[in-house]
Amino acid sequence: MIRIPSSKGKTVAVMGLGKSGLSTARALMASGANVYAWDDSSDRRAEAEAAGIPVASLTNGLWNDIDSLVLSPGIPHTFPEPHPVAARARAQGTEIVGDIELLARAEPAARYIGITGTNGKSTTTALIGHILETAKRAVQIGGNLGTPALDLAALDQTGTYVLELSSYQLELMPTAAFDIAVLLNITPDHLDRHGGMDGYKAAKRRIFDHCHGTAIIGIDDPDSAAVCVTLRDNPAVNVIAVSGSLQVDGGVYAEDGILYDDTSGEPVEIMDLRNVQTLPGAHNAQNAAAAYAATQAAGLSRADIVNGIRSYPGLPHRQELIATIGGARYVNDSKATNPEATAKALGSYPLIYWIAGGKPKEGGLEAIEPFLPRIRHAYLIGEAAAAFDAALSGKIDTRISGTLAQAVRDAHAAVSAEHPSDAVVLLSPACASFDQFPNFEERGREFARLVRDLPAAGEATP
Repeated sequence: MIRIPSSKGKTVAVMGLGKSGLSTARALMASGANVYAWDDSSDRRAEAEAAGIPVASLTNGLWNDIDSLVLSPGIPHTFPEPHPVAARARAQGTEIVGDIELLARAEPAARYIGITGTNGKSTTTALIGHILETAKRAVQIGGNLGTPALDLAALDQTGTYVLELSSYQLELMPTAAFDIAVLLNITPDHLDRHGGMDGYKAAKRRIFDHCHGTAIIGIDDPDSAAVCVTLRDNPAVNVIAVSGSLQVDGGVYAEDGILYDDTSGEPVEIMDLRNVQTLPGAHNAQNAAAAYAATQAAGLSRADIVNGIRSYPGLPHRQELIATIGGARYVNDSKATNPEATAKALGSYPLIYWIAGGKPKEGGLEAIEPFLPRIRHAYLIGEAAAAFDAALSGKIDTRISGTLAQAVRDAHAAVSAEHPSDAVVLLSPACASFDQFPNFEERGREFARLVRDLPAAGEATP
């Protein structure tokens, strides 16, 4: 647990008592702060009280004594309308921060690598952390991925925090600075929380606000490419462009699955990414290029970086191979909660039995259109099933399966009857999970359980 010396003797409100909120309250109390915590959920308030965390309504007269509000990232403070507690803090002139900001204040000597992007940030964060770990560097990995920031271990000047950052978190970091900041891509997502696409792009660009070292930017989408052009005018940062498919002069890129380093002004072949089964597809080639650039900027040797990429084990729910049954691979990509993420998975396999649907997000399915010829059948589930069926009608073969369990049965029956070579049964929903599951992790775990229960699942991956 992190100690926050600057909070000693201060009075701090904590709004939101999920995983990161509870972590924040505990860290502040251990640091000598006076804490008032609140959550709109009575169950979460009860959990906090049971853990010894002081719970008090933040809508009363406490605000005259409160020095700062630590807001959980999921709670809106601007759009579509601010939560009443956030509005009260702003009216009082009280600073509103998140737990990443507190970590940066508490551990200023450490190095910070921040990673954001609409898609790929979890994989890239985990990959950068893995490369540093295999090179025997002191590293802590967390943020939006896995461990809350204030539950990480303290690090000195020899250590590195590798932090996945959502757009929500970036808006709650007024002073946090990164030695190495990575922006992978920008495609429409969370538009209601940012007042539209311009607000979302502005939130993502905040990762570079206080960057004082290296800025690594994917250029495979126009919005990120525009950020790259703009940032090159900033003399405080060294900008490295990365791509999963395009040659980049002065950058790091993959072409036909081969990773190249052109940062010295001449392309040098680094490795064949096609041999890394945990990083399939052009999108993961871009993730690998970004991880290479980041860890090279952190001082690692080329050999250490290649060793780390080759040994990367992958992440659950991100194109995770669950089983191979009768020659067909069953792949869990439950983390793909929007069409752009699903498009990246569809582009990774030649013949797909696709399970899709759930709670739909804004926008249509245009992102997946180029990959429809790869889909043999689509099995549609959840709230989006009817809308997806209408949108795909006449383009590919579809079936409304309704539930994930039925979709797995339907896909298994079809692939077993047809026996195509190189087939993949792919759960890549292009939707949130909240209509049928509490989160994408539970949806992915249920898919894995269903697959392992299938007949002839003896070849299942452990």
